[in-house]
Amino acid sequence: MFTAVDHEYMSRALELAARGLRTSTPNPRVGCLIVRDGRVVGEGWHERAGEPHAEVLALAQADGAARGATVYLTLEPCSHHGRTPPCVDALIEAHVGRVIVAMEDPNPKVDGRGLQKLRAAGIEVRCGLLEHDALELNIGFVSRMLRRRPWVRMKIAASLDGRTALPDGSSQWITGDAARADGHAWRARACALLTGIGTVRDDDPQLTVRAVETTRQPLRVLVDSRLEVDLGARIVRGSGKLLIACARTIPGKLAELRDRGCEVIEIPDARGKVDLPALLAELAGRGINELHVEAGYRLNGSLLREDCVDELLVYLAPMLLGNATGMVDLLAPPALDAAPRLALQSLDRIGDDIRVLARLPGRLPHRRVSDNAADRLTGAHESAS
Repeated sequence: MFTAVDHEYMSRALELAARGLRTSTPNPRVGCLIVRDGRVVGEGWHERAGEPHAEVLALAQADGAARGATVYLTLEPCSHHGRTPPCVDALIEAHVGRVIVAMEDPNPKVDGRGLQKLRAAGIEVRCGLLEHDALELNIGFVSRMLRRRPWVRMKIAASLDGRTALPDGSSQWITGDAARADGHAWRARACALLTGIGTVRDDDPQLTVRAVETTRQPLRVLVDSRLEVDLGARIVRGSGKLLIACARTIPGKLAELRDRGCEVIEIPDARGKVDLPALLAELAGRGINELHVEAGYRLNGSLLREDCVDELLVYLAPMLLGNATGMVDLLAPPALDAAPRLALQSLDRIGDDIRVLARLPGRLPHRRVSDNAADRLTGAHESAS
């Protein structure tokens, strides 16, 4: 059994890991706490790829006090050489006494090997403390490792009767300042922001993070099957990388877009549209963990129909728009019991608006610790009670 003190220390490690929420991509968000004789002697968190990992920073702070100490880690230590050396070797060389890990690393290059190496060195290893919290913090990284696709979050701002724009396309602004700032905070944690050509024509968005502080702008992705984007659109003129996915290229337009620093990829499906599942695979190959979608009802519907959405982030404003544009372009189910039931994750008031976070069925991309190598390495699975 994990103790109340163990929970307290792992909670602190998770708080540290969350500091990398907007910066660690494509790496996971990881926090580390080193405790000896009831006193925290080292803390660390991973800020960005290529820089020291959480374990290395915590060990440097602890120095000699790490010998015989207990290490609380939100993710299994890496056991392979990447941009930095394996963290498991640093823990072994520091002669720590015990390592408690929230969850295994789903990266096939690790996948239990870090825990195995620690155990082989005579270090006590326990896994599974606050596992769910660790998973939620890195749900995009886990999705990319296990499903080879990003975690896709679709953001929608709508009236209380589910309308996103007037018949003439007017939609700015349905929600209030607080909800829009909150939406930008969700943008900031994403690795990429995706929209469609219809939204670019109607709203001319910049598709950037502006309402909250950030040191990194996500990759911007435009779905534009016929390469119709206006060269004067703000999404083209703005700074930051723009990736345009189309179904067919137009040589002259392609050259002009490339001259403006845009990257264009051709990913057609059988209907002459952009192959959306293939686009997700392409983004995963580029290290995109979380994809934040802000598009119109047509592209929203296409993404849902093609099973390319994991959760909905919906802001509902206290207004009624009547016979106006809806949230998604989907056919009605033949019966109520045929409609997919979403799992409500949270319901919060943001300013004068309501924020709903709901997950589509079967979307938790994770193998329980007890189902994989951890039990074989550490004995019976220790779970929080």
